[in-house]
Amino acid sequence: MPNILLIDDDPTFCLMLRTFLQKQQYNVQTAYTAEEGLRLLKGQPFDLVLTDFRLPDRDGIELLSQIRVYSTTVPVILMTTYADIRTAVRAIKMGAFEYITKPINPDETLLTIKKALQKKAEEPAGKARAGVSGNFAFVSGRSPEAAKIEDYIALIAPTNMSVIIEGESGTGKEFVARKIHLSSKRHDKPYVAIDCGALSKDLAASELFGYVKGAFTGALNNKEGQFEAASGGTLFLDEIGNLSYEVQVQLLRALQERKVKKIGSTTDTEVDVRIIAATNEDLVQAVSRGEFREDLYHRLNEFKINTTPLRERTQDIMQFAEHFLQQANQELERNVTGFDAEATIVLENYAWPGNLRELRNVVRRSVLLATSNQITLQQLPPEIVEPAPTFVAAAPTSFTAEPEPQLATDLRSATGQSERELILAMLERVKYNKSKAARLLNIDRKTLYNKLRQYNIEA
Repeated sequence: MPNILLIDDDPTFCLMLRTFLQKQQYNVQTAYTAEEGLRLLKGQPFDLVLTDFRLPDRDGIELLSQIRVYSTTVPVILMTTYADIRTAVRAIKMGAFEYITKPINPDETLLTIKKALQKKAEEPAGKARAGVSGNFAFVSGRSPEAAKIEDYIALIAPTNMSVIIEGESGTGKEFVARKIHLSSKRHDKPYVAIDCGALSKDLAASELFGYVKGAFTGALNNKEGQFEAASGGTLFLDEIGNLSYEVQVQLLRALQERKVKKIGSTTDTEVDVRIIAATNEDLVQAVSRGEFREDLYHRLNEFKINTTPLRERTQDIMQFAEHFLQQANQELERNVTGFDAEATIVLENYAWPGNLRELRNVVRRSVLLATSNQITLQQLPPEIVEPAPTFVAAAPTSFTAEPEPQLATDLRSATGQSERELILAMLERVKYNKSKAARLLNIDRKTLYNKLRQYNIEA
């Protein structure tokens, strides 16, 4: 008897639909929140998830990504109002099986459930559904910066335009690239990712374009290049700025003519590949320095997306932390439910120079060390709880940029009214980043919070 998880915050509706499905020989368990549904999904296998799009604690897009943390194969059917249909279509591109509109039609619902279960039964064991790549789960965040990236992805994904994704290391550039692929018309075709930074000049050419037997010493067989491997789908070139100038010339030809020539071959091979490139450097500056071909840059830069550092989207930090917590629970077979208040404050106020990658590693480590159902300050790394003071060397005399206003920054030497004024000046200087302010004031974060309360400073 198929096991169905029904998630909806309307108890009456749940009872009605559960009764109907049980009469159709389905075993149904109900949950009234996304959190409750995820707990059930973690504890036992389900053959299908039927969920309302709007729940008290999550929407369908966010819930879908979290369901994929626990299972890449369970079909998900969304129940939505007509007002949410556009967003539900986006969810399908992310891997949902189908959506049905409320008020639901029992026969339509039953037919959709049967189709989803039949499709799941026909798929080979362990194979992810079309639209889902491995354990891929994209959490977009709630900040304006995150919303802008979401809008750009929705705009560019259906096209065949090349995309450049720029951003600091660890800001999720490959996640953006994969979501563009999964939301595109090529979502059921190959997605191939290459780290260009790990390729030498000679290795890059053979890896990208392939070679024929006998092309050089050691070429014992024909090798398919990654352009061929990704044909029909998407080729993601990470850290593209690291490619040698010679390989850039070959890449430009491949993009312009949609043909590649294997090393040692005399014939061209036609390829149909969408290119998404990523870099953590400013390619415009690289062009001006003569390190990156200007014609290749303009060929790739049909559309550009900039991923924002985590320190500039602090309201997203805990959403990402909760997502990484669920992943760590599954991977490490733990049952940590969240973060206590002090740990939350520390995570929200840390600057995260390693961005999402650093946050993920910190959360995994903390889950492993947790001795209760919540992560506390004791499980966080010392450098997160008490960041080291930042020492800034004096600028050389040839440096002409306008210097920052100099402040007497040691709070321990200030008292009374001057102490309050110094705190306010420092907060303004660092744009109210309390963690950074505490470091520059030569005090710990807890002392700063006490001072903020003492002087009635709203930060």
